[in-house]
Amino acid sequence: MNRPDYSDFSEMRVFMHHIYEFKKGVRSLILCTMCRTCADFMIQRLERQHIEYLCQPVSGNKVNLYFGKRACLDAVRSFVDKPLNLLTPEEDFMLGAMLGYDIGLQCERFCQRKMKSAALRAV
Repeated sequence: MNRPDYSDFSEMRVFMHHIYEFKKGVRSLILCTMCRTCADFMIQRLERQHIEYLCQPVSGNKVNLYFGKRACLDAVRSFVDKPLNLLTPEEDFMLGAMLGYDIGLQCERFCQRKMKSAALRAV
C-alpha cells in the first residue's frame, strides 16, 4: 500500500522540527492540532523513534497530539480532560508554561482570564 506524500504539508515540516527540538532538549512537551490522518502518520513516526505521546480528540476529524517527556504527558493527562477552551485559568496557565510559551504573556493571559471568570461569577 502506498502512503500519501505528506512532504509538501507545512504541518509535517513543523512536526519534524518539533521532534528535532525535543531530541535536542529545547522542548519537553509539544502540542500539535491536526487532522486524524496526519496524526496517524505522525504517531507511527513517534513510535519508531520511541517518543511518548498522547492523542486526544478535538472534533470529528481533529485531534490534539501531545508528545514529549513522560512526566509532562502524565501532568497533561491529569488535567486536560476537556476541550482546551474550557480549561480553568490555572490549567491554561500551566499548560502554556509547560509548552514553553512566553511566561510574561502567560501571566497576562492568566490575569485576563481570571478577571473574566470572576466577572461572569458576579453576574
